[in-house]
Amino acid sequence: MEKNNISNGVNVLEITSRDNEKIKFLKKLKKSKYRDQFGKFFVENATIIADAAKSGFVFESLFVTQSFIEKNRKKFDFILKSAGVSEYYVIGEKVNESFSDLETAPGIAAIYSKPERKIDFTIPVVYLNGISDPGNLGTILRSALAFNLKNIVVDEYSADVFNHKTIQAARDAIFKVNIGFDMKRALLSKIKRAMKVFSTRLEESESIGILKGEKLFCLALGSETRGVDKKILAISDRFIKIEMGGEIESLNVASAAAIIFYEIYKTGKSIPSFFKHK
Repeated sequence: MEKNNISNGVNVLEITSRDNEKIKFLKKLKKSKYRDQFGKFFVENATIIADAAKSGFVFESLFVTQSFIEKNRKKFDFILKSAGVSEYYVIGEKVNESFSDLETAPGIAAIYSKPERKIDFTIPVVYLNGISDPGNLGTILRSALAFNLKNIVVDEYSADVFNHKTIQAARDAIFKVNIGFDMKRALLSKIKRAMKVFSTRLEESESIGILKGEKLFCLALGSETRGVDKKILAISDRFIKIEMGGEIESLNVASAAAIIFYEIYKTGKSIPSFFKHK
């Protein structure tokens, strides 16, 4: 059931039933097949929603509980103002719980169309191979944005970029980096024709320092347990690793990525092409 009223010039629609069609649609978006089918996903984090709106990435629909509005009035007003909202939906606590992916329903959700930001072949690319943990994937996206690496390719063996756990870790990076999705290494083949490929591996590798002076390259990262796929290693030009003490052999891929990205960032300060798309 929906009830309609006007508040400060904004159309406010109240949804009281978990069987409402819009709530049913939110429930569908919990599954990747429907996110792919409709090209949409939803975010349950007020800070991400606010940061995205501030940067010009506006949701299609907004759902909030009255309790959220009362407890977060300033942030809610900021979201409405930044997004230029003409309407939103007020939902009950039970309705929120019926579709929330989180252990405690946060009281806010926003539906977005999947961003279309194509890979730019004139700047470096990060290629993610088999990063199956959504938390690691999200953290890598956020670290890449922090160090101005804005081309990310995710292969078919990696977690879904628009999984709620990925989004919670990536935050607004999902809106701000170019994300390409690779099937059967078709996109990697195009990348290989445009630039050198550097893969991470433990054996017979060089230090990160070999990237100094490289203005255009692709960095391939694999999971800690499996590493980069052998077929990707076979087309790689060179191999890098992080120099570490002898107490441990390898790092979690998200931690390793952050270290490598930082080293690239330090090098890139003197390379204009790294920073032309701020």
